[in-house]
Amino acid sequence: MALDHFAPSADAVLAYAADAIVAVDTDLRVVLWNPAAERMFGWTFAEVAGRPLPIVPDELLAEHHAIMERVRAGGPLSIVSRRLRRDGTVVDVRIDTSSLWDEQANLTGWIGVFHTYEEIGAVQSHMTERARLVRRLTDVVADINADLDLDAVLDRIAHSLTELTGADAGGFALIEDDQLRLVSLTQLSDHLRGYQAPLESSLFGELLRSGKTVLLATDDTRSLDDLIWADLEGLHTIALGVSNVQGRPYGALYALYSRRKVGHVELELLELLAAHAGVALGNAMAYREIVRQRAHEHAVVDSSADGIAVLGANGLVRKWNRSAAELTGYAMADAVGRHPPFPLPGSQGENIRHRLDNGRWLEILITDIPETGERVVDFRDITEAKALEEEKDLFLATAGHELRTPITVVQGFASTLVRRWDQLDDEARRSAVDTIAERSGTLAHLVENLLLGSDAREAEQKTGSHPFDVERLLRDCATAFQPFSDRHTLDLDVPQQLPFALGDQAATDVIIGQLLENAFKYSPEGGRIVLRAAAEDSMVAVCVEDEGVGLQPGDEERIFGRFVQGEAGDRRRFGGIGLGLYIARRLARAQGGEVTAHALENRGTRMRFTLHSAPAVGTGKPDIPDQ
Repeated sequence: MALDHFAPSADAVLAYAADAIVAVDTDLRVVLWNPAAERMFGWTFAEVAGRPLPIVPDELLAEHHAIMERVRAGGPLSIVSRRLRRDGTVVDVRIDTSSLWDEQANLTGWIGVFHTYEEIGAVQSHMTERARLVRRLTDVVADINADLDLDAVLDRIAHSLTELTGADAGGFALIEDDQLRLVSLTQLSDHLRGYQAPLESSLFGELLRSGKTVLLATDDTRSLDDLIWADLEGLHTIALGVSNVQGRPYGALYALYSRRKVGHVELELLELLAAHAGVALGNAMAYREIVRQRAHEHAVVDSSADGIAVLGANGLVRKWNRSAAELTGYAMADAVGRHPPFPLPGSQGENIRHRLDNGRWLEILITDIPETGERVVDFRDITEAKALEEEKDLFLATAGHELRTPITVVQGFASTLVRRWDQLDDEARRSAVDTIAERSGTLAHLVENLLLGSDAREAEQKTGSHPFDVERLLRDCATAFQPFSDRHTLDLDVPQQLPFALGDQAATDVIIGQLLENAFKYSPEGGRIVLRAAAEDSMVAVCVEDEGVGLQPGDEERIFGRFVQGEAGDRRRFGGIGLGLYIARRLARAQGGEVTAHALENRGTRMRFTLHSAPAVGTGKPDIPDQ
């Protein structure tokens, strides 16, 4: 029987593929959406066919564009990222992206294969790196926006380009009618400044006709020798992004590479910087117009979403726009003729942040007008951005450290079973498996809570206050950590009549786990670790003592700060990012308790954790509500 009788058709392969397969055309509209994609993302093919791809979160659009452009110019690419489902949730995925070409070697679109990706560490690492890049971009953009002179802004944009994307050289070209003019450059010969070329035949013209925002050209796909940029020796790649001002293309930001290779991350940063450059140019152009056309001053200033104040040579307010009144609560009549109700930067180009009495945070910039001796103060509301930044940092920190303890215990018991299966009897095996199952359930519960309550303030509100059995929790923790290290002994010292504590059992479990983990970690030579508890007046005190490296003088409070570790001696080799004790103290205080650190007289450390004891009734047992 011929084998080709069993050869599946392409449609059958797509229909029965286990992985989601999605293709878009050159206009980025969906042309292929297999059943696995319907199952993964929730939309049917009929709902998405011929429409823009609905699965890319807004904050990842630049990454998405950069990947497609990098694939078009350089071949398939695989990354870890996140995509949206129809119900609004996100899914962690590994995406393998390739270009689609017709028989004449013309690009017809892109195809992506999506695999669910459950490796929490890799996804968090990817998102942490993105957050770092976004923060760096924010700093660069703030630097660009600090100057409102158009020529200075253009020079700042070009210089920031090489710093942010790692380009070997670059420049910014403006559209002037049907021509391009190079107005700023970095790491290139100065004689190129002012060079003009036809827009239609330029790479920027090709980018505008494509409808995209970023373009990559390499010496593998076309000759670069006929371009002005060939002035850079060894040029092999040109990346460019469009900058829009008031919704229209204003110019192009060029990144040139002669030594290093360019990846999708550099393309993403180029696109984002080009977009922010358009905003900065718009601000600078608006400011130039104010200086040049004083007759339109009131209309332009009052239309700004930022607060704007014009100060006279004596430092008193002459102009106070509508947004300034809304942001500060000071009406124009109350502000004019007085000093501004906030501090000013020390010099032009500097920006400061200040919190008003009403709780609102402002970012304040200042620009001098030499022609008139006046000063223009620009201030904007950054309250939400500042709160969001702090909450995201806290969420990432809390997620990592709350997940660590159950993962450590599961890993320890699983490793023990693998290495000592034959030496353990049935009872010991069953006990180990029971512990793994219990900690796995805790882990699943934590993950669910983190996904549903990622807002840090909401997580704080979820910290409960109920009576719970501290003695049982400590015994469970001691059992869980017994196999943690062969070099340590873990002793439990708990009185039989220890009162119940009033607080959150899950949060307390995280705190005790962190203190025990630190005790093992900072006593690398082994030794005795003691977990003890006692009733003290209206409190229950839990102590973890070790024989490790101890505390440096002055570290008793410093170690509870964020991202803090000891900097001297043996502690340098212990790794970690210094968030565990910060989170432990935060969780303790949320329950009305406290965590403190004390150096022992000879060697080692005592960590002390206190909680209020639960009120007892009749029999001496606490009054435990129905759960």
